[in-house]
Order: sequence, then C-alpha cells, then structure tokens
Amino acid sequence: MATDGGNPYRDGSDPTTAGPSRPEPPWYAGGPATHSSDETAEFLPPELDDDELAPLQGGGRTLGPRSVMSLEDEPSAMVSRYLFPTEKFRGEWKKHWIHLVKEFLIGAAATFLIGWLAGFLGRHGQRGLVPVAIVAWLGVMVYIGWRMADWWYDRFILTNKRIMVVNGLITRTVGMMPLVRVTDMKYEQSPLGRMLNYGTFVVESAGQDQALRTVKPLPNPNELYLRIVEEMYEPEAVEARLSRSAEDADGGA
Repeated sequence: MATDGGNPYRDGSDPTTAGPSRPEPPWYAGGPATHSSDETAEFLPPELDDDELAPLQGGGRTLGPRSVMSLEDEPSAMVSRYLFPTEKFRGEWKKHWIHLVKEFLIGAAATFLIGWLAGFLGRHGQRGLVPVAIVAWLGVMVYIGWRMADWWYDRFILTNKRIMVVNGLITRTVGMMPLVRVTDMKYEQSPLGRMLNYGTFVVESAGQDQALRTVKPLPNPNELYLRIVEEMYEPEAVEARLSRSAEDADGGA
C-alpha cells in the first residue's frame, strides 16, 4: 500500500481526525455546521423528480379521485325555456345512440325487403305494384326519421337545484326531481353498455315512484354520476371550479 508521509490513506485524510477534508454523508443537511455536540444531525428526505415518481403513478397517470370534465357554459335553446332565472345550469345529455338500434335494423331490413319485392314484382309482370312497395318503404323511412328526431330532442338535464328529463317531439313531457329529495341513486351497465359506454340511471326519492325513476340509456354514465353526486354533496366545489375556469379564461384572453 502506498504511503504519503506515514499516512496510509491516498487522499491524505485521516478519519480519526476532524477537519474540512473529511467528507460528509449526503443526507446530512448543511454539512458540518449541522453537527451538534452529540454528533446528531437533521435528516432530510431525498428529493425525487417526475421521472422517478412516474412508476408510482400508474404509468404517468396521477392516482386519486377522478376529476369531472368541464361543464357547459350555456344550455341549448330548447332546454333554457325550462330553467328559472336563479337556477344554475350544469349540463344536458342526449340518450346514447344505442337507443336507435331497433330503428336502424328496421330501416335496413325494410330497404332489403322492399328492394327484393320490387325486383320480384318487376320480373313477374306486376310493375304496377312496384310504386306501392316504394310508398311502403317511404312510410318506414318517415317513421325512422320521426324516431330519430324524437331521440334528438330528448334531454337529461342537471342544474344546481334539480334533475330533469324532457321527452317528446310532438307531445312534450317534462319531468323533474329536486336534488334535495334524492334518497338513492345508481347506474347500471350491461356488458354491452360497458363496451359502448352507456348505462341506465335509477333514481329514488322518499320511497315513491317518480316519473324519472329510470332513465336509459345515457352516455358516459360514470361522468354523469360524478357530476350529480358532486352537485348533491359538494356544491361549493362546483362553484369554485367554475370560478377558477372563468378566471383562467379571462386571463388567457
């Protein structure tokens, strides 16, 4: 072992003697100045950057409660007529497109059958009946169009005071339930509903049957569930988020 003036350590330091050349462990804050008479020091936790924390956050996704999506600013013209001036709008939803699957299937089947029937009548010299088949097909298409328009005008509405359901294109039905009277609420999803992201809401109020006890099928049921629950139990949080969003929008402008 090489020596330097009788010192067996390469860097010339001696661990038995105190001095500035003695290295301090990295976990002692402030170096030698933090040592007390009993050779104790304050322990500080290590600092981790974002890359080191990423594996603990589910691949970059922050753990914890899921945040609700941003709220709509204004209701549509059809919905606004049912809101009183001091009521605060929180959102409106159309039914999921799965509601129209039966109509789509009827339209496809009618188109195929009427097309086949028109060709059959033409080949057998019954061309005079072809317009009748076409009129029947048009009648089916009018029915499907009416059902699609009815679906378009159906709305589920949430405000800071109540939940509402508006149904009907020609005969309009408006049902409502105050949030303070909701005693139980759940949503149900079938396997197909989980795949296509829709569900059925079941709302109960004081053990009585209500006009909107069952509402189906609504899109993004988990998002809607979070909004309703937050409005029921944490209305101040909703107001705070809206105020912060408005401030951010004004600052960005």
